[in-house]
Amino acid sequence: MTIEEKLKKKGYILPKALIIPPGVKLPFAFVRVRGNRAYISGHSPQNPDGTIAEPRGKVGGDLTLDQGYEAARLTALSILGSIQRELGSLDRVAAWLRVFGMVNGAPGFNRQPMVINGFSDLILELYGPEKGAHARSAIGMADLPFDIPVEIEAEIEIK
Repeated sequence: MTIEEKLKKKGYILPKALIIPPGVKLPFAFVRVRGNRAYISGHSPQNPDGTIAEPRGKVGGDLTLDQGYEAARLTALSILGSIQRELGSLDRVAAWLRVFGMVNGAPGFNRQPMVINGFSDLILELYGPEKGAHARSAIGMADLPFDIPVEIEAEIEIK
């Protein structure tokens, strides 16, 4: 079963390309392929239509841990959508190598790893432990762009 088929079977929808807020310029590639590696820029949670997903704000303040976890899961779908647009197929991912998760946390919030598990759990569910296992950091940030609760970047090996 292809990754796209797995997503469909589980009811997941990859979002369209990010709709950039008015007046904002993003002068970089969302996915940069070099050799057998793809470097994925920081992504936010997105709705299927490409808009930035709600709720926004600080995890542990404006959002619960569960809402942060769901934001990380939506960010995984956002990244998968960008990979699919760049590579043509999610099955070209040979391995997930590195994930860097940033959480917009309220003062004193220290459960960033549990939030970013929303991303990691979905990748492992889709790719399995051999291809899906990845090195990872999960850190707290004072703020993130557009008040998003989570931003995640990654590096993958491609075939």
